[in-house]
Amino acid sequence: MSKPVTAAVARPAASRSSDIVDWGAGELAAGIRARKVSCVEVMEAYLAQIERLNPAYNAIVSIRNRPDLLRDAAERDAQLARGEAVGPLHGLPHAVKDLAPLKGVRFTSGGSPLFRDRIAAEDNLPTARLRATGVVFLGKTNAPEFGLGSHTVNRVFGATPNAYDPARSAGGSSGGAAVALALRMLPLADGSDYGGSLRNPAGWNNVYGFRTSYGRVPDVKPEAWLPSMGTPGPMARSVADLALLLSVQAGFDRRTPLAMEGDGSDFADPPTAPMKGRRIGWLGNFDGAVAYEPEVMEVCRQALKRFEALGCIVEEARADFDAEQAWRAFIQLRAWQQHLQFLPLAQDPAQRALLNPQAIYETDLAQTLTAADITAASVVRTEWSRSVDRLFDRFDYLVSPTAQIFPFDIRQAWPTEVAGTPMRTYHEWMKGVCLITMAGTPALAAPAGFGAAGLPIGLQIIAPVHRDMACLQLAAAYEAVEPLAHLHPPRIARGA
Repeated sequence: MSKPVTAAVARPAASRSSDIVDWGAGELAAGIRARKVSCVEVMEAYLAQIERLNPAYNAIVSIRNRPDLLRDAAERDAQLARGEAVGPLHGLPHAVKDLAPLKGVRFTSGGSPLFRDRIAAEDNLPTARLRATGVVFLGKTNAPEFGLGSHTVNRVFGATPNAYDPARSAGGSSGGAAVALALRMLPLADGSDYGGSLRNPAGWNNVYGFRTSYGRVPDVKPEAWLPSMGTPGPMARSVADLALLLSVQAGFDRRTPLAMEGDGSDFADPPTAPMKGRRIGWLGNFDGAVAYEPEVMEVCRQALKRFEALGCIVEEARADFDAEQAWRAFIQLRAWQQHLQFLPLAQDPAQRALLNPQAIYETDLAQTLTAADITAASVVRTEWSRSVDRLFDRFDYLVSPTAQIFPFDIRQAWPTEVAGTPMRTYHEWMKGVCLITMAGTPALAAPAGFGAAGLPIGLQIIAPVHRDMACLQLAAAYEAVEPLAHLHPPRIARGA
C-alpha cells in the first residue's frame, strides 16, 4: 500500500536541536531505528525546546526529571544496540493528556484541586499501548479541570495559551497536547474528544486531531455496556503521523466488548484513494441553528477550494432533523454521562466547594433528569444520527468548521456570545462540533487557514460511521494541496 503524500521531507542525521524537533514523527522513528539519530539526541533536542518554550506556554505539566528522561532514552539506544525488537514509536518523547493515568506520574484529572497530589497507580489501556511501542514518557499535557469546556485552564497548573497568540485560548480539552505539538515540544500527542476536545484545539493551533468512530480506540472503564460519547484519539502535525499514532491506539481488547474487532495495523500505512468526483457536503451553520463568527465561515469557505482543486464537488448540505432539538438532547445526555464521577464529591459540602462551575452544572442538571428523560434524549440522538447518515446517500463526506469562533481572550472563562447570539451554557459555543459528536461519525480536524489577526481555524472532515480510513484518505489529499501545519508553524517554534 502506498503512503499518503505529506509535507515530511527525508533528511540525513540532524545536526541541531531545531532540526530534530521539526522532523515528522514517522521519519524521526525511522531515523532512530536506522541509527541515524540517537534516542538521547532526540530527547535532548525536545528537552531544549521544552525548556525554551514551556515556561511561557505551560503545555506540558508534571514533567519528569531530566536525568531520568536521559537515562530512559539511553536505555532505548541500548536496546537497539543489542538488536532487540522495538516498537513503531521507539525512543520518541511523549506526554499523556492529564485526563488519563500514567503510572507513577501525577494524575490530577485535568488540574482539579481535589486530586492535586494523586499519583497514578497504573496506565489506562491507550497509555499502556503507547508504552509498549517504546516511547519515553516526559509527563502530562495540560487540560481543563475534568476536561469540561474547550478552554485549557485549571487551578493546579494554570492556563495554556494559544501557540499563535499567548493572549488567546488554546482550546481544549486537549489544549496542552495541541500547543505542545504546534510548538514542536512533542512529535505526537494523544487526546480525547467528547464535545470537540480533539477538534477545537487542533483547529486553533493549526495541527490535526481525529475523533474516531466509537470503539475504534477503546479504553477499559468501570462500566462496559453503556457507551460514553467520548473517545480517545490521536493528534499530530501531519496526516501520516496521525495515522501512525492511530495504528498504535486502535484495536480490540476483550475487556471492551463494544470495541471494533481487528487491530490498528491498517492505519500505519493507509492507502491513497482518488478524490476526483467525490461529493462533499458543506454543513455551514446547520440551517441557522448554530452561530458562527462571519470570518470563521469565510476562512472555511475559502478552504473548500482545496477540495475543488482535487476534483471534488462541493455543495450545501442540510440535515432533515431539527439541530436545536439534537442540541437539547446532547445537554441532557452529557450531564447524565458525566455526573457520576462528580456526584460523590458534590454530595460532600467541603469537596463540592472545590469543584469548578462546569462540574457543578453537569451534576445539578443530571439530578433533575429521570430515566424517561434519558431514554427520550437517546431517541432524539438516534433520529439526529439517522438524519446525518441520510446525507451520505448524496455525499461521500461532510465538512464544517472546528469551532464557531477564533480563539478568545485567555482570561475569559468561556464565550458568552457568538456573533451577537447569547450562549445559554458554558459549552453552547461548541454546539457545531457537539452535533457531530451526536451523529457518532468520525471527524478529522484539519487546518483550514488563518483570520486577519493571524489566528488559525480548522475544518472537520466527516465520514460515515466506521469509515475512519476514508477520513484519513481525504485529509491526506487535502493536506497535499497546501500543507498548512508544515508551511505556517508558530514563528516562536523555530526561534523567531
